[in-house]
Amino acid sequence: MYRKLNPEGRAKVFKKYDSLLDRPANKIQYLKRPQIREICKKAIHYYDNKEYKLICYCIMPNHVHLVIDLINNKRLLGDILGSVKKYSARRANKVLGKKGKFWQSESFDRLVRDERELYYVIRYVLMNPVNAGLVENWNEWRGTYCRPEFQVID
Repeated sequence: MYRKLNPEGRAKVFKKYDSLLDRPANKIQYLKRPQIREICKKAIHYYDNKEYKLICYCIMPNHVHLVIDLINNKRLLGDILGSVKKYSARRANKVLGKKGKFWQSESFDRLVRDERELYYVIRYVLMNPVNAGLVENWNEWRGTYCRPEFQVID
């Protein structure tokens, strides 16, 4: 049975889902490897100021949070992310000596509607490694980036 959740309900479901991703029991943690993380960074930064304005991201051991502002209305978000995923998957698989699927097929995205919500989304992304118990301060995590004018926390 499907029921529509209010914003608070959606936030709770998202937080629960995200906490499951952060559990150490999740064995596939390729993104924890520095070489794989650098591949992902390069792929994300490639489209900055071309297809989107990169606001922030956090590369966790087994998933990525990415906040962008689309600036090119000629390509769909899914196509842009597909390019990022395809590039990074090809190179990561080469480093790992494996073939096949690297990323989950579908991405989870959401529209940020105003400045207040953007503030909380950025804060959430930057604090992800802290909340997962990986570091004490968000900027200690080598997989975290935030455009200087958007840094909302110290």
